[in-house]
Amino acid sequence: MFAAFLNSWKIPELRKRILFTLGIVAIVRIGAWIPCPGVDPTELVKYIRDAQARAGSTGGIMGLADLFTGGALQNCAVFALGIMPYITAAIIMQLLTAVIPSLERLKQEGETGRAKLVQYSRYMTVMICIFQSAALAVTVQNPDALSRMFNGFHGTLVAAPGIPFILLTIITITSGTVLLMWLGEQITERGIGNGASIIITVGIVDRLPTAIVQAWQLMFQKTESAGAVLPGPLMVLLLLAMMVLVTAGIIAVTEAQRKIPVQYAKRVVGQKMMGGGSTFMPLRVNYSGVMPIIFAAAILQFPQFLFSASKLAVFQRILQALGEGEVLYLVIYGLMILFFSYFWVATQFNPLQVADDLKKYGGYVPGIRPGRPTAEHLDHVMTRITLAGAVFLTVIAVIPYVLRRNLHLPYLTASFFGGTSMLITVGVLLDTMRQVESHLLMRHYDGFLRKGKLRGRR
Repeated sequence: MFAAFLNSWKIPELRKRILFTLGIVAIVRIGAWIPCPGVDPTELVKYIRDAQARAGSTGGIMGLADLFTGGALQNCAVFALGIMPYITAAIIMQLLTAVIPSLERLKQEGETGRAKLVQYSRYMTVMICIFQSAALAVTVQNPDALSRMFNGFHGTLVAAPGIPFILLTIITITSGTVLLMWLGEQITERGIGNGASIIITVGIVDRLPTAIVQAWQLMFQKTESAGAVLPGPLMVLLLLAMMVLVTAGIIAVTEAQRKIPVQYAKRVVGQKMMGGGSTFMPLRVNYSGVMPIIFAAAILQFPQFLFSASKLAVFQRILQALGEGEVLYLVIYGLMILFFSYFWVATQFNPLQVADDLKKYGGYVPGIRPGRPTAEHLDHVMTRITLAGAVFLTVIAVIPYVLRRNLHLPYLTASFFGGTSMLITVGVLLDTMRQVESHLLMRHYDGFLRKGKLRGRR
């Protein structure tokens, strides 16, 4: 593996792509520390760091957003929204493509249709940015709204609030997100690929040193003052073992596939016999990726926003029962992850279309008649393997809450042992390794494994 990294610098084109990607990453991190005009985030940064350092504390949706932006949100920076509006717009377009026939036809028109869909996603990104940046500007200049958004924070961020500040913030943050979107596309085209995913991963990894420092301070403090339930050395061994197991599990399930055998019949083209042979159709176990966790976490935050301002006893009991880490919260959270896993597969995987494409090119699944029987077989297989992937996602999503509640770990430390951050980081690193490995193999270098192939692929 280390030889593969060294060989990466021997290929001029690959070396240029890696250096270009590192340069874009540096620009992204600089933009995460430049605050918007008229904002002094010093008090908020100190408050969030203290809150995240408290053992057992929860991050909420703001903690998740701040983790994805690499601290840009707590800095009220130019890149405060990160690349997430672009990701949200792309997800919305994928869902709309599955239900709107005109968009479905555009998707089937090849490169021209896909370019049109990307253009629509960009327009939608700008609209989402305008809405979210306006809400953020109104929030940071309103002490009451700021207190509800950041769980009891009391301080002043804006010295001169008003309409001019709101307009300037909308223009600044929207421009910053559009710049991030463009930088991500440049990484995809001229770098090592997966531009938007790399930007998110860099933001997550940027918080890793802080998480390690917090864990170190917690583990080696006195048990009475830190609230620790295990001695420091034993806690270290337990966390290291869990990190290895969780990482190995994520890699295994991310790479896991159900291979459906496919046989192609021979056909005569002119005077030649074409086609024939056998292959397989890979169906991913974790087809929906990290999206069910994001959807479930976002929806479960609505009761907190709706009922936090009310003083009625019934609403306060609901808020307490739906607090992060509570039993009812975890049960609903897990059920919603299961639901959105199947929902995402239903909107993105069309077994009828796959069966029709197989029939069109002379392919068939051995023992299954072409057409609708093949579609029913694929739907049955996909339903079964999606259950395994959804259960795995549920377990990974619940791990950080269990650690924070039972081992009294800080929020940032626990978030690196499961949940969206670990899934995104491992998935993007695997994709990046594939990109680099493809360049190495094309030039007859060994890949990251001696056989030149990642485990789980042929």
